[in-house]
Amino acid sequence: MRRLYRKKALNLVKELDAFPKVPESYVETTATGGTVSIIAFFAMALLAFFEFFVYRETWMRYQYEVDKDFSSKLRINIDITVAMRCQHVGADVLDLAETMVASDGLEYEPVIFELSPQQRLWHRTLLLIQDRLREEHSLQDVLFKTVLKGSPTALPPREDNPTQPLSACRIHGHLYVNKVAGNFHITVGKAIPHPRGHAHLAALVSHETYNFSHRIDHLSFGEEIPGIINPLDGTEKVCTDHNQMFQYFITIVPTKLHTYKINADTHQYSVTERERVINHAAGSHGVSGIFMKYDISSLMVTVTEQHMPFWQFLVRLCGIIGGIFSTTGMLHGLVGFCVDIVCCRFKLGVYKPKEMSFPDGQENNHTPLLSENSTH
Repeated sequence: MRRLYRKKALNLVKELDAFPKVPESYVETTATGGTVSIIAFFAMALLAFFEFFVYRETWMRYQYEVDKDFSSKLRINIDITVAMRCQHVGADVLDLAETMVASDGLEYEPVIFELSPQQRLWHRTLLLIQDRLREEHSLQDVLFKTVLKGSPTALPPREDNPTQPLSACRIHGHLYVNKVAGNFHITVGKAIPHPRGHAHLAALVSHETYNFSHRIDHLSFGEEIPGIINPLDGTEKVCTDHNQMFQYFITIVPTKLHTYKINADTHQYSVTERERVINHAAGSHGVSGIFMKYDISSLMVTVTEQHMPFWQFLVRLCGIIGGIFSTTGMLHGLVGFCVDIVCCRFKLGVYKPKEMSFPDGQENNHTPLLSENSTH
């Protein structure tokens, strides 16, 4: 009984076979079929090769949500060179709550404002990248995916030993401020605390020495990540007047970056620039210096690097192979059918008229008769 049930089950499985086997004696191979098969196999291999590179590629997914972190501090990373002596300038931060942040984390280093040839080449390359980033916004995804292995974004040290006097000041370091709107500024004189706010000791500095030509080598917010280029990196401004004000209005967006190489909490920002000459007689009031007014967005962006799942790669690969196999088979059958209709049914001699002779010697060629090879 068991053998009988097993045989019935085996016969039932055979009847459900969706891939019936054809004996080799019933299969006819042709040169055209072999040519189409070679073309199909080549197309399958080529598309599968390209699909493998698509599988290896990753993309960035952007998600937006409300930033609920109000208690943490915001880090400001600064590297700015001003064309004035270090004893004549001071930098500090004043936030919206009138809280002055001490600039203890900043260093004042006397330097030469003019760059060396190697530094100038680096600066031009950075400006070229900035121009491409403004035109091609998708390049930012490439920067996110290549963090920690890209070129360093800091200004390289000088390769020469100049004899010029150190008439400029490089202000670099970092500050921790409250997550509220504020104003980071560099102006004449050192900052001093004041009961009604804050002030700068600018009375001892002559107006003729004012020169707020500056170069922003680096300005970022949050955790500093090598390989990320910020909008103000490489910005260089040259004064046309002693009393000149430079203003940067910055909107900061908290950003969480999750890639296969790094997980970091950083900040992106957009900026609008403005500069004008201070002339009280003409109604242009203000204070000479560099002012960066920043505000923090209430939205947070989460950038996640994603990859195609392996099962999806297999499905796409099966679709390529099965689609090309079926399409080439149908095209080969259609072309063969058309060739049979056009050529094979009108071979020479099938409908050729047969000449008949009559006793009087006349020939009648008007009535076409089927040849002996014709079938009824």
